[in-house]
Amino acid sequence: MGSFRTLPRSFFRRSAVELAPDLLGRYVVRELAGERLAVRIVETEAYLGAEDRASHAWNGRRTERTRALYRPGGFAYVYFIYGMHHMLNVVAGTSADGSAVLVRAGEPARGVATMLAARGLEGSPRPGDVAGGPGRLCRALTIDRSANGVPLWRGPLRIAHGEPVAPGDVAVGPRVGVGYAGAAAAWPLRFAVRGNPHVSRPRL
Repeated sequence: MGSFRTLPRSFFRRSAVELAPDLLGRYVVRELAGERLAVRIVETEAYLGAEDRASHAWNGRRTERTRALYRPGGFAYVYFIYGMHHMLNVVAGTSADGSAVLVRAGEPARGVATMLAARGLEGSPRPGDVAGGPGRLCRALTIDRSANGVPLWRGPLRIAHGEPVAPGDVAVGPRVGVGYAGAAAAWPLRFAVRGNPHVSRPRL
C-alpha cells in the first residue's frame, strides 16, 4: 500500500469507459479526524453522459444537482439516492462530457476499525459487508454531499495509485439497477475484479 501516492489530474481526463476498468486496483483514500482510511477499488460502473439514458447527464441535462458532472475529469460527484445512500463518482473526460465512474465496491485496506464503527458493525464481518456496495463504501469512509465537487488528486478525499488490474482479471457486464434506461441498460459498463469477494451483488 505504501504512502498511497495520489494519481495526477491527467489520469482522469479520458472517457469513462476507459477510466472505469483502470480504477480497479486503485485506492480511495480518506483523511478523517487525523486518521487515514483506504479501500482498494474492486468494482466500478461507467456512465457516459448525454448519450447514456442511465446517466444523470442524459440528453445534456444540466441541473444544480449535476453541476459537478460538468467539471473536468478528476473531481468527485456525490449524490444522495433513495433517501438513504450517498454514491461516490469520479468525473471523467472534459467539462463538456458529463460522464463519470461510479465506485461500486471497495476492499478495506487501512483504518478498518474506524470503518466498522461507521458502518455499525462489530467482530469479523463477512467480505463485502464493510464497503461491498456504493452506499456501504460511502458510509464506511464517511463520504457525503459535502465531498461533492472536491478534487480527487489532492485534499482529504483522493484516488491513489495502487496496482492496476490485468485485463484478464476484469469481469465485465451490464450495470445494476438501470432497467429504466432502455438499450443502455444492457451496455457492458460494469467492471469488477474477477473473483474478489468484496464485489457487490449480483456478482459478475
